[in-house]
Amino acid sequence: MKKQFNLERMEGLPPLAVSFLDTLSIKTGTWRYLKPFFQVKTAPCNEGCPAGVDVRGFIALMKQGLFHEAYTLYLEENPLLGVCGRVCYHPCERLCNRKDFDQPVNINGLERFMADFDTPLSGSSLESGKHVAVVGSGPSGLSCSYFLARMGYRVTIFEARSRAGGMLRYGIPRYRLPEKVLDKEIGGILKLGIDFRGNQKLGKDFTLERLKRDGYDAVFLGVGAQLSRQVPLQGSDLPGVLRGVDFLSQVAEAEEVRLKDRVIVIGGGNGAIDAALTAMRCGARDVTVVCVEKREEMPAHEWQVEDALSEGVKLMTSWGPSEIVGDSSQIRGVDLIHCVSAFDDQGFFNPRFDHIKRRIDADQVIMAVGQEPDLSFLGCRSDIEVKGGLITVNAATLQTGIKDVYAGGDVVEQPRGVVHAVGSGKRAAIEIDRYLKQQPGTDFMRGLRIGQTGWISFRRYLGDSSCRESQEVVRFEDLNPSYFQHAAREEKPKFAKEERKGFEELYGNLTPEKALGEARRCLSCGLCDQCGNCVVFCPDIAVSFKEGEYPEASDDYCKGCGICAVECPGGLISMTQEGE
Repeated sequence: MKKQFNLERMEGLPPLAVSFLDTLSIKTGTWRYLKPFFQVKTAPCNEGCPAGVDVRGFIALMKQGLFHEAYTLYLEENPLLGVCGRVCYHPCERLCNRKDFDQPVNINGLERFMADFDTPLSGSSLESGKHVAVVGSGPSGLSCSYFLARMGYRVTIFEARSRAGGMLRYGIPRYRLPEKVLDKEIGGILKLGIDFRGNQKLGKDFTLERLKRDGYDAVFLGVGAQLSRQVPLQGSDLPGVLRGVDFLSQVAEAEEVRLKDRVIVIGGGNGAIDAALTAMRCGARDVTVVCVEKREEMPAHEWQVEDALSEGVKLMTSWGPSEIVGDSSQIRGVDLIHCVSAFDDQGFFNPRFDHIKRRIDADQVIMAVGQEPDLSFLGCRSDIEVKGGLITVNAATLQTGIKDVYAGGDVVEQPRGVVHAVGSGKRAAIEIDRYLKQQPGTDFMRGLRIGQTGWISFRRYLGDSSCRESQEVVRFEDLNPSYFQHAAREEKPKFAKEERKGFEELYGNLTPEKALGEARRCLSCGLCDQCGNCVVFCPDIAVSFKEGEYPEASDDYCKGCGICAVECPGGLISMTQEGE
């Protein structure tokens, strides 16, 4: 029997809509012209990593205390976790949305913690029957070898020096990258069944033609940039003038290097800062870095400059050398000229000087104005083009003029950095795989891209079904910061100068408790953490978690008000027009 309404009690009230049906019968979804779209989106840190690491993913695992699982996920895209945790300039942090709330997540510190917490993975048992030669064992060569081996290829690394690592071993000082860290990660890579052959220099001990005759199906050139760049400077050939890369290499090889008291380092990059701090550890009492750039224009990373200043290195910016003064027995000083601007209106390096000059006293000079590859192995051959001192490759495939020869890392035109070299080696491995499987075409790379402008994902190339995020990138304005709490960033501890000896590390590691706390500062941009806001705030009770880990909106009852999208902390809900 239907309930009878007492109409007398409603007298004097404004007109009301009255229904004799229950709410489930009123399908408000028929009013909708917008609808919510729930999807995992790309976090800006992921898009910004040149190695294609799932930054958000490994931090999400760390939040749960699953450190080993986080380590394993990281190695899916980058085998040099401990290296990058120490020397990467962490572009991911510059894009972290949390920087617009308080401070970016210390991603670099979390990488370093994971690397020291865990051990490399075991080897692969795949076998394709194909054999690839990798020339050079720096970060690009190691990366290419790692991903090729994971796809089942036999890989042989040819290295001009006796030990693997390239500039990681012979160019980066031990106070930044301890040898035990490098050995651990190289050992993990070689355990995949990779054959390493040291003291094998291309052009001297073997040739590209020899590799072809020996049955290699493809070659990757990752020879790096291991020569000090030369500059035409009067007095640069005097005894007592050292080349930056050569100096760092001698120290790395444990040669006895004793410097004089007053050292001038010429250059403004990371190599110059490394040379300055290394000089202090080799006996120099007074070290000055001279560069044409202003302080804010220096290519050296800011924290490295701060490290140098904290140890007493002096800095003279906006000055360039005009002459090294001395004779065959002794350097007496360096004549400098004032630099008005280091870059032209288009942003190209093109120093301009005025007439202001000065001389600074010195006993020794280190020229550290950059690095360049040794391409003498090419001889006069024309099938591999060289432009600007770098090997020219197909921008889409990294192929050289020889179809089965690829190149990457610092020997080609790309940003110079360890993490970029890792990404380059991975990309070359994928291209070599496609070439050997006779899979032409370059459009497939778009589907591997992380975000709109990011590098590529190896997991996507392998068809990993867990890689579900769209290429839409979540920005801070897409988030709802009302649900965030301010929390101080955890920094790596820095050891005081008096606590260190020689080339001991400058920085320590986060404790497990601090690493966990820092991981929990991550906003999980674009990822559903099942907070339930979309369910709670929906006025039509149209959103629910039915099956799986992500919510759904009922087409029958959702009227497209957009409240769920507004209240989503992670910004993974978009309002799209009905019918799209």
